[in-house]
Amino acid sequence: MLKGHLDNVILATLERGPAHGYAVIEEIRRRSGGRFDLPEGTVYPALHRLEIAGLLASDWVTPDAGRRKRVYTLTPAGTGALRERREGWAEFSRAVGAFLEPEKPWPA
Repeated sequence: MLKGHLDNVILATLERGPAHGYAVIEEIRRRSGGRFDLPEGTVYPALHRLEIAGLLASDWVTPDAGRRKRVYTLTPAGTGALRERREGWAEFSRAVGAFLEPEKPWPA
């Protein structure tokens, strides 16, 4: 179900603030009501891909009591990309809805 939308979900997750990779996975699981239980091997490559694209930035952080973690932050370019992707998603969703929910007419 999430294929093709993972990057959007990650960007939207990081919109609320910086987080390390596992926290991103947990937040996606929580916000989806457990429907999206993604393995690290799916999320970490996407985080790196989004960082290379300039949509995320990362820094290493060492908490007082713990291991060093890479924390990801949405960049201004990432914020703009998320806004554009939301607009595209809304239009796509309305178009698909015209077929799957035929009682809702396509807005003019």
